[in-house]
Amino acid sequence: MLVPDETGVRALSRVEGVRPVRYEPGQPLPAEAAEAEVIVPRFLQTTDPGEVFAQLPALKYVQLLSAGAERFVGAVPDGVLLSTCRGAHGGSTAEWAIGALLSIYRDFPAFERARQEGRWDFHATDTLQDKKVLVVGAGDLGEQFRRRLEPFDATATMVGRTARPGVHGVDELPELLGGFDAVLVVVPLTGRTAGLVDAAFLARMKDGAVLVNAARGAVVDTDALLAELRSGRLRAALDVTEPEPLPEGHPLWTAPGLFITPHVAGSCTGHTERAYAVVAAEVARYARGERPVNVVTGDY
Repeated sequence: MLVPDETGVRALSRVEGVRPVRYEPGQPLPAEAAEAEVIVPRFLQTTDPGEVFAQLPALKYVQLLSAGAERFVGAVPDGVLLSTCRGAHGGSTAEWAIGALLSIYRDFPAFERARQEGRWDFHATDTLQDKKVLVVGAGDLGEQFRRRLEPFDATATMVGRTARPGVHGVDELPELLGGFDAVLVVVPLTGRTAGLVDAAFLARMKDGAVLVNAARGAVVDTDALLAELRSGRLRAALDVTEPEPLPEGHPLWTAPGLFITPHVAGSCTGHTERAYAVVAAEVARYARGERPVNVVTGDY
């Protein structure tokens, strides 16, 4: 199998029945590519993966280092398995979402601006305590967030694709949105979720609510969000944007009530090791003739 870094080579060398070979993304593939059954693309790959897949005649399985698979759905050759790294980055991204809400409610950006200006800007702030958060996306990341939120004496209500015990269905969103102080979006980007957070979605949120997007930028209608931010009715925290990277001069840079980071929620100490722990477990299942648990089906 082909892996893009030495961390992957070390992690997968311990898996029985697997011979990992290092390749350099963007460079010609090694000779072993002719017989490689498995490839691990680099983390958050932005180039067209189809060009690499075309050079792998024995390819049977693509194992991602990310939980998102939108760049690969439809690009993987027919009959080739595609598996995500679900379970690796949920904790880190949930931690970012908690931090973003704390920054907004406790007004940390304003205090930091005052420090830089040498001003003692004493003022009371809001608090995360007692807040009700609607979590749109009830997978690993959503559950990781709920577990971290509750010690702050706040509550999470979960929304999934379909209703099940303890989880509302996405069709219930219109009735739910107005009852929450914050809405966290952690769904994968698919044909169903692109543009999910549109003008109608935002209009249903309660006055003063906070939208938190830790999914993908295209899940949110940027123009609709800008309109709400400029009106002052809503606030937002974004780790992802549409477009991305956010270009110089884009109106999101100067929008009021916005906390923004450059797609770093999952990029923190140990993220590569956590990812390869999931990858090694998935590849071990494949090597034993079992189906990996994170295999993408349909839109996933």
